[in-house]
Amino acid sequence: MKPYYLTTPIYYVNDKPHIGHAYTTIAADVLARWKRMNDVPVFFLTGTDEHGSKIAQAAGEKGQTPQIYADNLMAEFRSLWVHLNIANDDFIRTTETRHTRGVQVAFKKLFDQGDIYKGYYEDWYCVSCESFWLGSDLKDNKCPDCGRAVEKLKEESYFFKLSKYAPALLDHYHRNPLFLSPKYRAQEIINFVTGGLKDISVSRLKESWGVPVPMDAAHSTYVWFDALLNYITALGYGSEANESALTTAWPCDVHIVGKEIMRFHAVIWPAMLMALGLELPKKIFAHGWWTREGEKMSKSKGNIAVPKEITDEYGVDGLRYFLMREIPFGADGDFSGSAIRVRYNAELANDLGNLFSRTLTLIVKHFAGTLNVAPAGALLRPMADAHAKVVKGYEEIAIQDVLEALRSVVSEANRYLDQKAPWTLIKTDRIETEKVLAEVWLVLRWLAAGFYPFMPATAEKMWALLGETIILSKQGGAVLSAPQLGNPTLIKVE
Repeated sequence: MKPYYLTTPIYYVNDKPHIGHAYTTIAADVLARWKRMNDVPVFFLTGTDEHGSKIAQAAGEKGQTPQIYADNLMAEFRSLWVHLNIANDDFIRTTETRHTRGVQVAFKKLFDQGDIYKGYYEDWYCVSCESFWLGSDLKDNKCPDCGRAVEKLKEESYFFKLSKYAPALLDHYHRNPLFLSPKYRAQEIINFVTGGLKDISVSRLKESWGVPVPMDAAHSTYVWFDALLNYITALGYGSEANESALTTAWPCDVHIVGKEIMRFHAVIWPAMLMALGLELPKKIFAHGWWTREGEKMSKSKGNIAVPKEITDEYGVDGLRYFLMREIPFGADGDFSGSAIRVRYNAELANDLGNLFSRTLTLIVKHFAGTLNVAPAGALLRPMADAHAKVVKGYEEIAIQDVLEALRSVVSEANRYLDQKAPWTLIKTDRIETEKVLAEVWLVLRWLAAGFYPFMPATAEKMWALLGETIILSKQGGAVLSAPQLGNPTLIKVE
């Protein structure tokens, strides 16, 4: 069975990871955990992009070699993913041999078949973004992306025949309407390609910190050409002895990227794959940006949201929940202390936490932790309706919709519990009280499975306190799709 292959971008190691990196990676982790819960094999790739003049420049400012500089920041990313409970299957670095070898194989193949050629490049260059710009693209004679100064460069370069693939790209967009996602971002890409593509520079002269061009040692591979290939070099591309993963896992099911790099992934990357004779990814999904208290995050403003500082106050699962809950996945959002505090207190502590706490407290207090009746199924319909929305949400990568569906069941269960009032009912009808608590126990079991991809540690704790011994990460999909219990006679709460 082909694994579900999903990726984050490989993150550029010019600075420490921030909330934007965490957002993308947590979203990918949620999707990966959902698939695994449903017995779908997964290959989840992330990593770091470590070449280019920006890295060499930053390393020099710190008195370090580029490799040592990259090693130190790469470790920051690895450490954060462990801290945030990210269950990736692989982590690729562009400085690894497996990657550099694959880049050189791809470069030479494209050169040999005429898709890469040597010429001269002259245009405006932003060192910070490592991007060339047309004069018409500049804003006040500065980089339109970062606002920094640009410089005019003319140098010998190798070029990729991107213009050759414009008709094929437009045809692919037309025949695969879900390829560019979310849909409202598609037209911008289509307009860009329709307007005409230029061949792009894919090498740098006299840039030592990069993958050497295999047939010309004076050149190194342009960082973006190098970086995009990670999605296949991680699967063994360029190594005949290790290409089995490429055969079984490719094409990628979804590349999750920030909207600022969608053009690279939706135009240049598929054109490169066409030239290499490989299938295109099934979907490129571009999410939005996060601001901080209404302002763009920047080092100069000192307002960058640092994930570890946030988890010190709200826990890892609190941050994971908030980032997936606050905005529709794909839209822009604002991170604020008040917003996460409201979500955490109202939805996790009060609604979900109190539902769980008061139900288990009553089961332990009045029934010694064991219920001898099966749930009647009064809340099966809300769970079944929510499950359909959960499945649809994951299929469309509408992650917030999944949480909305789960939240609807939390609300329904709280209404049911308040209506039945088992804390009062126990005084007059012990049997009916037992049935009510069994009903809510069933919902809590379903919710533990539902929240697992978002809050794995919290969900596993809930699962264990409910008396379950089967492994939630492997059985939760079945619990979600079929919330009924069959005909048990005992429900044990630890």
